[in-house]
Order: sequence, then C-alpha cells, then structure tokens
Amino acid sequence: MILLDKDTRALVQGITGKQGSFHTKQMLDYNTNIVAGVTPGKGGQELYGVPVYDSIEQAASNEDLNTSIIFVPAPFAKDAAFESIKHMDLVIIITEHIPVHDSMQIMEYANRKGKTVIGPNTPGIISPGIGKLGIMPTHIFEPGNVGVISRSGTLTYEIASQLTNSGIGQSTCLGIGGDPVIGTKYTEILQKFEDDPDTDKIVLIGEIGGNAEEKAAKYIEENITKPVVGFIAGLTAPPGKRMGHAGAIIEEDSGTALSKIKAFNDVGVEVAKRPSEIVNLLNKV
Repeated sequence: MILLDKDTRALVQGITGKQGSFHTKQMLDYNTNIVAGVTPGKGGQELYGVPVYDSIEQAASNEDLNTSIIFVPAPFAKDAAFESIKHMDLVIIITEHIPVHDSMQIMEYANRKGKTVIGPNTPGIISPGIGKLGIMPTHIFEPGNVGVISRSGTLTYEIASQLTNSGIGQSTCLGIGGDPVIGTKYTEILQKFEDDPDTDKIVLIGEIGGNAEEKAAKYIEENITKPVVGFIAGLTAPPGKRMGHAGAIIEEDSGTALSKIKAFNDVGVEVAKRPSEIVNLLNKV
C-alpha cells in the first residue's frame, strides 16, 4: 500500500461542515485513524469522539499528526491548504471548483516545502482493510495486490468493483484529481507502486485532455517493471468540448483518447476498450 497506511494520523479540515462531518463518520467507520478536526470558531468541541480545534497550528501542537484531508469550500481552500502544507506531510484536497490560480499557488508552496498534495477535485485514497481518506464507497474495495490510479472518481469505483467481483483485491486506490492543475502526478504514483512490496500489478485509468497519460507511458517504459494495464475514457468525445472534469478537453490533435491509447500501446501497455475488459487484461499480464 502507498500513502495511506497504519502509520497515518489524519486531521479533517472543515470537519463540522455538511460534507466534512458526513465523510468523517464514514472514514471512522472504516477504521481510519482520524485524530483531530479543524473548523475555525468550533474549537473545544468533539465530533464522533474526534477533538475539534480552531486551527491546524493548535491541533498540531496537541496531537501527533502527519496527514490532512480538506473539505473546505473552494473560496477558502487555498488558505486551508497552505496551513496544511506547513504542518503535514500529506495533504488531500477533496474540494472542487478551486480557482486555477489558487491551485497553482498551492502546488508551488507544496513543492517549495517538499510536501505531497493529492488533488484538488479528488475522490481521495483508500488502502482496503486499512483506511480511507476520501469519499469513495468502501464496500466495493477488497484488500489485495493491485494498485489503481485514476483521474476520475466514478471510473475508479467502477473498475474497483469489477476487480473485487472477480476476486482481485487492491493494495491502494487513489484519484489524482480531475482539474487542470493538480499536485501529485501519475508518474509519481507509478513510482510509489513500483517501490511498494504490497503491489504486484497496476491499473492506470486515464481520460481525454492534457498529456498526463502520454507522460505516464514514457515513464512506464523507462522506470516501471511491474505489469500495467490501462483504460482511457472519452474515446467518442468531440474536440473542443469539456467533458465533466475541467482538465478533460481536447484541443486540435492533443489530448485525444487515441493519442493516449497509442502512447501506452507503443510501450507495451495494453489498454481496455471498456472497463469490463480490465480483469481479463490483468489476468494475462
């Protein structure tokens, strides 16, 4: 497993909000180690037995923490992320609709501090049987040795469900986020799976827009020895139309599903035509 393991000690930013409180309960029910929460002005309260603080600085001085998950509304997400990056090693930003300029500043600060950011606009991370930091439904995941990485939350769920129903468990599943500007890229997660003794095979789920999948293909060719299979969403998407995610847009010949499929095929990565084919491809590699 990667990023989320038995040593994870997490804080929830925006813990008392509607989304934050709902998903905190879900994460706790999955035995995730949620140590503290932060909502300005709500310090001194408890939610589901989790102490709430007014700031991360206050929480960090009272609790042993290394990870933050952010459910703060988009206009306030940059400040929340900066505060997290200052004190945490891993920051997961669930929030969507964060302005691109804010995301650029968040990533620049994280790079400067040498911290890991997942998202924004991510479903989060789940290491089945250990815990989840995100919004994914837990019943479709099972512990195992296949790592799953995706730009899409719903496709992650679909493919994890297919794997589980076929008796194939997962080491860690995560979404890197569907926005044009994100923190951790495919390449970095691929390397973490490559280095992870609990992961034997990797499923990479891509989609139209940008060149992240093409870069991942080149990285696989040069650095990854474990078997990788892929799926690219958006084969029938028309050029110039944004499809769901802010980053899912084709401009001229770049970012098309065909260009991404070719990039993977050229380095020996088989790409499923539909999610239901992934199990068969995994069984072949």
